[in-house]
This record gives sequence, C-alpha cells and structure tokens, in this order.
Amino acid sequence: MSGIDSSRNDRLFLAGWALTAVVNSYLMYVLPGKETIPFHLVWIGLSVVYGLTFWRPIVMAAVLAAVALTTGYILVHHASVAAIGWEETTEVPLMAAVFGVMVWHVRRRQQMVAEVARLADVERRRADSQDRFVRLASHELRTPITIARGYTELVRAATGDPEIQEDTRIVLEELDRLAGITQRLVTLIQMDGRYVREMRDVDLVLAGVVRRWRPAADRQWSVRSTIGTASINQDRLEVALDCLLENAVKFTRPGDRIEVGGSGARDSWTIVVADSGTGMSPERVEALSKAGVPPAPPGIFSGTGLGLAIVRAVVGSWGGSLRLNSEPGVGTTVSLVFPRFAAQQASTDMAPAPQQPRSAAGG
Repeated sequence: MSGIDSSRNDRLFLAGWALTAVVNSYLMYVLPGKETIPFHLVWIGLSVVYGLTFWRPIVMAAVLAAVALTTGYILVHHASVAAIGWEETTEVPLMAAVFGVMVWHVRRRQQMVAEVARLADVERRRADSQDRFVRLASHELRTPITIARGYTELVRAATGDPEIQEDTRIVLEELDRLAGITQRLVTLIQMDGRYVREMRDVDLVLAGVVRRWRPAADRQWSVRSTIGTASINQDRLEVALDCLLENAVKFTRPGDRIEVGGSGARDSWTIVVADSGTGMSPERVEALSKAGVPPAPPGIFSGTGLGLAIVRAVVGSWGGSLRLNSEPGVGTTVSLVFPRFAAQQASTDMAPAPQQPRSAAGG
C-alpha cells in the first residue's frame, strides 16, 4: 500500500511541476528581457521535484533535455531579436550542469541510504544469530558438563580408594573450571546485547553483592559507599562486580581483607575493589591495563582473561574506565570510574544474572 501511495505522490509532484513549468515557460516567451525569474523557477522546480520523487535514468535524461531545449529556444529567440544579450543564453548549459551535479549528489545519497539499510539488516540478522547461539550454547555446553559431574560424584561416593578419591576430586575441579569458562563465554557474548539502564541506588547494589559473597569465602569483607543513585543496568553491574570479587577471593587466603568501596562526585562515580592478596608485578599490571589480555602466570584476571573482558565491556559501554594498581605481597586494587551523565543505552532487556556468587564470573 505504501508503494502505491508513493507512486501516486510521485505522479502528483511531477504533474504539479509540469504545470508550473509550462506556465513559467509561457511567461519567459511573452516577457522578453524579463524572463530571469520564470527561467530560474523552471529549473528550481525541476531540482526540487527530482529530489522528492524517484526517476528512472532515461526519464530524468528526457525531462532534462526537454527543459534545456525549451528554455534554450526561448532565450535564443529573445537574443535574436536583441531583447537580451547572447551571453545570457549560457544560462541554459550552466543550469543543466548544476542540475547534473545535484543529480549526482542525490543518487549518491540514495546509494548511501540503501547501504545503511543493508547494513542494518545484516546487523539485525547477526543479533538474531547471536541470540540463538547464546541459547544453544547455554544448553549444549552445560548439559554434558552436568551429566559428567553427576557420574563422577557417583564414582567418588561408591569407592573408598584414596587414589580414586583424589582422581575424582581433580576431575570435579576441572569440570567446575570448564563450567566456569562456559558461563563466562555466554556472559561475554551477552555483553554485546542492548539493554535498559535505570536510575538505581548503587550503594544498595554494592551492599547486596557483598552480602551474597560473604558466605562463599572466609575473608574480612567490608563495603562502604556514598555514590547514591546513578543510571545503571543492575544485572550488568553485578556481573562486573562478581568478576572482580571472584578474582579477589581466588588470590587471597582465609582471613585476608576484601573491601568494596564507592564514592561519587558531581561528574563521575567510582567503585573500588581492593584485596590484601598476592598482588602482581608492575609488568603484569601494565600488561593488564591495556585493552588486550596477554597470556600470563597466575594472578588477577589470569587464565582465560574472560573476566577482564566482561568488566571492560560493562565499563566501556557506559563510557567509563578501568584502573588497576597492585603490589606483590600487598594486594590489588581495581577502580571502575563511570561518568555521572553517560548516554542511555537502547531499551532491550538482557538476560538476568544469577542471584548467587558465581565461580564462573571471574577471569
């Protein structure tokens, strides 16, 4: 229906311009020496109607030739009776050249619009494929891991052999590690999705995250925050914090300190996760501070590096920055700095994050 309406509108525009062009051409002919205004109205009307309607190249060429011949004949006639100077007849090829340039720009714009539409369609298809992959990966990867873990636990429970007990313990640890990598991969893929950000009390979010983690590890937990409200997506912020806290737990010992702090300023707000764990060398800190995550010996964000990628995805999508400070034997401090007035993301829900500490969330 819209195509029919567009075609009807095109015909109306063309008919309207043709009528005004005939009238202005007549005025040019009967007003020798005063044809400047109707002459330019003919050409301006042609440019306007071309920009508003769709013309096939052959139609455009035919109309251009007809307008050039008609207005050119009138100007030559006036020049032949000395009503105007012969130099004024050059207006016709000049106007035709200007119209040609305008046609080139319009067609170029149409090609760009078509390309943008094509890219938008490709992006939509990519997003649909990614969504399908996330759903399939979440099921296809986790199911065999769960089954293998169940059978391993049965073997472990059915034997009293210390050697088999130790072997099954290692198998269970590796299955848990594989499950963690799987969860981080799925989470990282979801980071590219679009989502909703809302004004939330960040202090309550931080307190809730630490409350979930307290029973998971024997550490000296503390949380203090004065950020107040900010525009966030709570699920994604919790995912990023889980990545940081899991690494803090991984590289600290029972009784060590893990602190979560938050502070706010007029133009920004900052979350800090600090621990008194093993720390890192200056070289490793410098390497991790870059966008890439090179292979490294054990340390924060070591292993697959997916935890750091998840944190960077959240911080980067909100226009923030990640700062890393560490000293061997003293501990590590990670700061997430966010602008107070970050651009709002498009409204599409993200899959909700699990509501308990996840060993799969870290790096």
